[in-house]
Amino acid sequence: MTTPLIGVTTYLNQAAWGVWEMPAALLPAAYPALVQRAGGLVAMLPPDAGATAAEAVAARLDGLVVAGGADVEPGRYGAEPHPRTGPPARERDAWELALIHAALASGTPLLGICRGMQLLNVALGGTLHQHLEGHIKDIGVFGTHTVTPVPDTLYASIVPEPARVPTYHHQAVDRPAPGLTVSAHADDGTVEAVELAGGGWTLGVQWHPEMGEDTRVMEALVRAARS
Repeated sequence: MTTPLIGVTTYLNQAAWGVWEMPAALLPAAYPALVQRAGGLVAMLPPDAGATAAEAVAARLDGLVVAGGADVEPGRYGAEPHPRTGPPARERDAWELALIHAALASGTPLLGICRGMQLLNVALGGTLHQHLEGHIKDIGVFGTHTVTPVPDTLYASIVPEPARVPTYHHQAVDRPAPGLTVSAHADDGTVEAVELAGGGWTLGVQWHPEMGEDTRVMEALVRAARS
């Protein structure tokens, strides 16, 4: 059976290694490690330009992961920046939005992680809470909290019981986009997972599965990609 190729989007940041300091396409190693543990091959997807490039990428992939990262630019969902909203990553926003639309159009299985879930919601017309308290343990430190699935959803079919998950975010889905179903909540009511209602395999999770031991969500993406 062919091992599916899973594309994972990357950061684009100034970085230093050895004697070099220059712009670099970056991806925390936990992302490819999770894909590999779940049975997939990994392709890193640095920002590119335009719908045509995104469509070509989606056509060659068996599955797509939109990774976590910077806050989505508020103008993308018609809002003014909150004082606690971070600086925009416009090149990455544009590329990942194009990839999301290309994946949805082609039926490529899609998993959005943290920012990736938020961007999926924005791509389809939803909005975001720009600042929440209580979902970051400390700066640069992942915390954990319980996520409870909504019965009769794709997510509940993958993880049917409440689960402790690694978390690090200060933004979240506010108004879910038309066509998206909320499929998990935190104890405080924060939307923790969304999925595309009807047809295709599209799921967004607000937490960071790559930072934990539970591979079920990624394994489900890999199964969908394989089929």
